Amino acid sequence: MGYGFVIDNRTCIGCHACSTACKSENDVPLGINRTWVKYTEVGKYPEVKRGFQVTRCNHCENPPCVAICPTESMYKRKDGIVDFDPEVCIGCKGCIQACPYDAIDIDPVTSSASKCNFCAHRTEIGLEPACVTVCPTHSIIAGDMSESDSEISQVLKKHPVSVRKPEQGTSPKLFYIEGQAVSLIPTSTAVGEQYMWSERVSEQDSCGPIEEKNVVASSHMTQVAYNAQHKIHWHWPVPTYFVTKSIGTGIFMLLALFLGLGWLSFNIETVLALTFGSLFFIVVTTALLVYDLEHPLRFLYIVFKPQWKSWLTKGAFILIAFSNLAGLWFVLEFFYWFKDMAPPFWLESIRPFVYFLGFFLATASSAYTAFLFGQAEGRDLWQSSSFPLHLIVHSFMCGSAFILAMTPFIPTGEMLAPSMKNIMIAGILLDLIVIWSEFGMSHASEIASRAAKDITQGSFKKMFWVGAIFVGHIVPTLIVLTNIPYFEFLAPIFVFIGLYFYEYAFVTAPQKIPNS
Repeated sequence: MGYGFVIDNRTCIGCHACSTACKSENDVPLGINRTWVKYTEVGKYPEVKRGFQVTRCNHCENPPCVAICPTESMYKRKDGIVDFDPEVCIGCKGCIQACPYDAIDIDPVTSSASKCNFCAHRTEIGLEPACVTVCPTHSIIAGDMSESDSEISQVLKKHPVSVRKPEQGTSPKLFYIEGQAVSLIPTSTAVGEQYMWSERVSEQDSCGPIEEKNVVASSHMTQVAYNAQHKIHWHWPVPTYFVTKSIGTGIFMLLALFLGLGWLSFNIETVLALTFGSLFFIVVTTALLVYDLEHPLRFLYIVFKPQWKSWLTKGAFILIAFSNLAGLWFVLEFFYWFKDMAPPFWLESIRPFVYFLGFFLATASSAYTAFLFGQAEGRDLWQSSSFPLHLIVHSFMCGSAFILAMTPFIPTGEMLAPSMKNIMIAGILLDLIVIWSEFGMSHASEIASRAAKDITQGSFKKMFWVGAIFVGHIVPTLIVLTNIPYFEFLAPIFVFIGLYFYEYAFVTAPQKIPNS
């Protein structure tokens, strides 16, 4: 079986009966839309034409929301319907970032993700979805596309149809007869500050045509007269999580590297101080992840109800493995140090293995977020092949900065300080090169180009150039090279602040680009 929708734009009158029926049938709260009608106006008075487009979940053949969901709250049924279970949703909002169509939102009543589910409770007993039943012009056709004699199959054979964002590879099953580019491609049409009956919220700025290769731009006079808006769901906790995770993983990566290669003689006080610092920032990272969930008390669902295709799940287990290894090792080392006892032979003999494994887990903890963001197919800028390397660079940069700040307080600090200073400067320079590769070169899609342009030339340009580049890279480099007093404290602070500014722009800007 394979259920799908066909929307006949030739006969749709924009009456919103489908939207109203959907809300009534599924008890959808105010402010949330599972189905909505987009109005687009083309032309110049008095030759003006308004088009209507019914918009909802596309029930994709390859749904990215299902792949990213860590608990199988989003799942694809055997009949092709992409459904959701609010009882196991943890509210991570990953599915929202993965959807290229803005079809998913957080229900304010259940605090779980929700969307069109093809009125599965009606479909299962042979009824059509509520939107199909109430449409006065029969502009919505729904049914099983695998049945050759079904109405939807006959319509698809008879009429050429369009889908939204076919380049995403999701194989959407929401088809439009006479779909217009100015409606299907959200960035092709200018969006003003007001709609027909409402004002737009400030979180989403206007998006009109831009000069770029392979960009479909609308005709001279076009505007979106009405559309459903979608919130930006990942805010300050996510950029902060990037910073704390970079510090925590970077400390352990450098400690393990220096001890493993013999660049640093083993000193129990230094090991305990740096391992504790690493654990502290990993705990803060975990706390930020849990805090950002809509259902924080369901956090352990990732462990007990895992969906292994999701990098949220894989990342959680990687963080758990790393923190448990580092935590257990800290407890063992601390116990013998606190008791003023010589560590047993077996403890000393497994140290190289522990630090080798710890380095691997810390590096994996640093880089896994790149693969998680890679599953967020609704945000094209995050699909960068250099992102894993960038996160590892951030870890070395932030880890060395923290250790540099700690050198006045730990044994062998004078030996560590020059190395950490050099690593931090090298990390800053390498980070600039990676940033240039991500923003100075052409992007694979218009959506990614828009987000990058918004960061470097648009609403985030001050945060990027002043905060990230000047404060986070140039200032700490100058502080170190000129040997300003207390440079070991000042330079790391500027590195952390600059990284937060960069990550805030990088996380937020792609979410402002409309997908519907």
